[in-house]
Amino acid sequence: MHLHNILPQGGSVHNKKPVNPTFSTFGMHVALHCTEATPSGQSLKRGNMQLIIAIIKPFKLDEVRSALTNVGINGMTVSEVKGFGRQKGQTEIYRGAEYAANMVPKVKIELVCSSDIAPRAVEAIQQVAGTGSIGDGKIFVLDVKSAVRIRTGETGEAAL
Repeated sequence: MHLHNILPQGGSVHNKKPVNPTFSTFGMHVALHCTEATPSGQSLKRGNMQLIIAIIKPFKLDEVRSALTNVGINGMTVSEVKGFGRQKGQTEIYRGAEYAANMVPKVKIELVCSSDIAPRAVEAIQQVAGTGSIGDGKIFVLDVKSAVRIRTGETGEAAL
């Protein structure tokens, strides 16, 4: 997928200054050309970083957080979500209530870490979140091109 410059009205292809993206109400979005500098002109540091997204059973969150802290993860984002997977037609028990598989409560954990720590983080999540039963969840690992800490402007792994 290519990202393209969005030119201001009356702009030309020689004007490489991107404008702010606009999002339509029809669910389509427009992406800006990615530059290799922050608004202040600092060069973005590229690091070997990875985004780990884990969908787990809610009652496992505290154990997973503790295990991730032990492997060196300093922060994460947690969201309450609902979903289903292969367990179609089956039920799951959550806090004593039985749920149909159409939408089961889960917790989504998102964290960015260095590529060096990522395998240990994935292993920690898998070991701690696993119960051996249907609906234990999934772990996704994606490459992250760059990161910027908004407050300080730090980039790359320093921004984590």
